[in-house]
Amino acid sequence: MNTIRQQRQAFDEHEAHADLGYQYDPHELIRDDMQDSEPEPELIEGLPAPDALTPADRYLELFEHVQMARIFEDSKTFPDCAPKYDPLDILMRYRRRKRSADFDLGQFVHEHFYLPVVNESFYVSDPDKTITEHIDDLWPVLTKMPQQHLPHSSLLPLPKPYVVPGGRFGETYYWDSYFSMLGLADAGRDDLLRHMADNFAWLIDNYGHVPNGNRTYYLSRSQPPVFALMVELFEEDGIRGAKRYLDQLMKEYQFWMDGAGELMPHQAYRHVVRMPDGSLLNRYWDDRDTPRDESWMEDVETASKSSRPANEVYRDLRAGAASGWDYSSRWLRDPQRLASIRTTQFIPVDLNAFLYKLELMISTLSHAKGEELTALAWQKKADARQQAINRYLWDDTAGVYRDYNWRDERFGAFTAAAVVPLFLGLASAEQAHLQAIALRQLLLTQGGLFTSMVDSGEQWDKPNGWAPLQWMAVVGLNHYGEETLAKEIALNWLTTVKNFYKIHHKLVEKYDISGDRARPGGGGEYPLQDGFGWTNGVTRRLLTMYGHLLVD
Repeated sequence: MNTIRQQRQAFDEHEAHADLGYQYDPHELIRDDMQDSEPEPELIEGLPAPDALTPADRYLELFEHVQMARIFEDSKTFPDCAPKYDPLDILMRYRRRKRSADFDLGQFVHEHFYLPVVNESFYVSDPDKTITEHIDDLWPVLTKMPQQHLPHSSLLPLPKPYVVPGGRFGETYYWDSYFSMLGLADAGRDDLLRHMADNFAWLIDNYGHVPNGNRTYYLSRSQPPVFALMVELFEEDGIRGAKRYLDQLMKEYQFWMDGAGELMPHQAYRHVVRMPDGSLLNRYWDDRDTPRDESWMEDVETASKSSRPANEVYRDLRAGAASGWDYSSRWLRDPQRLASIRTTQFIPVDLNAFLYKLELMISTLSHAKGEELTALAWQKKADARQQAINRYLWDDTAGVYRDYNWRDERFGAFTAAAVVPLFLGLASAEQAHLQAIALRQLLLTQGGLFTSMVDSGEQWDKPNGWAPLQWMAVVGLNHYGEETLAKEIALNWLTTVKNFYKIHHKLVEKYDISGDRARPGGGGEYPLQDGFGWTNGVTRRLLTMYGHLLVD
């Protein structure tokens, strides 16, 4: 893997963007992937942890052969397989046996690997139960217990029980878990709350950050940093139970800010970008620039449709996965073409709001421990970030928060990510009011809040609605006295989930909220998943708040 690479792309200086979306010049799209003749260097050094051997690292051409041959329908299946023998022995056997005329790759894989156990159970939904009862019945089904670890498996063993999303996702995921924990808190499952927070603290202590999920192939990236929000769930004041995690919160911050001190204006290193005025903001990033183990074939196919170097496309695909919004028109130059992805060129409004919260939490906990100078220093960091967010991520003309393309020096499109500054309390009252107007006019439907204004075919776009975005919108709007809109979003969402449950007796990962019927969400790299952790958590919490207002 190369560690320093010239990565500046040539953009049209006159690319137009209208109001809250984009206008695309077809001639520009032809030039989209061409490079400058004299690109400026970007500092992107950063290596994965030394023990972060992924299945692709271990099995080399065998891994590529299995993925390219589509031995399994789902690209995630093979990376989740555990070897029956030493990986080096398996690779040597493969190299010898593949020369045989009768070699059968599928048979070889089944002889040498244990297939992953899909999250199946004997649970059968009882249609006579309420949604809340259904959700509470599912917590044990979705809870994984610590167990003996199969040698050389991609699964990272965790010391305590944890909740998984469900379906193909048999491991814990970082930002998903916070929204699942909301439901656990509402159900009084303080035991699981503490176990999950302890697991994430353990990951930070052992790997320096919380990986995307507890798999080796996720170690090179994280997800939206919500650990600060998790530790608030223990106590009503958000402090007493959280103090024990202060060291881990600081370590996580160091991961996101690594290299910041060496940057000059207009330079980036890993997750950090030094803006023209000298302020620091963050972007999503992955330390690897190869196809994702769990989506190998999909990434290879996407990169083949771009004239950019494949490793640059892979990096942006991985960074898009780190965002949790995989994938969305937020990251695309052409909303209909995933190969135009440019995730690392965007300063995301949600990421920087989460890091503002992290800085504030460290300040608050330091104050609680009597470390006043430390608390003041972290408060200043939060204040500086808030000022930078207002300068670069607040569109004063449109009255909304938007991502910012730091390479092109222009705003990105308006999406539901704009609710996160309200959710975390960094907006002014006027900004919150203007944001509420835009949400009502542009994203509100009778099924909830659209993810974006663009129907791109990607799952984090219109017409889909996602539970975490509904929750952050509702809480954020209530923070600023916009209770009417908050209630409308909550009730519209709960009606969507309720109507779908009446028909299908289950909750799912995402919903199509464009019409007046309960429909499953679409798009993305994999089929719609049942379960589903964060839908369960958010729905349970919103039912407690607004369920009495639902119309049967």
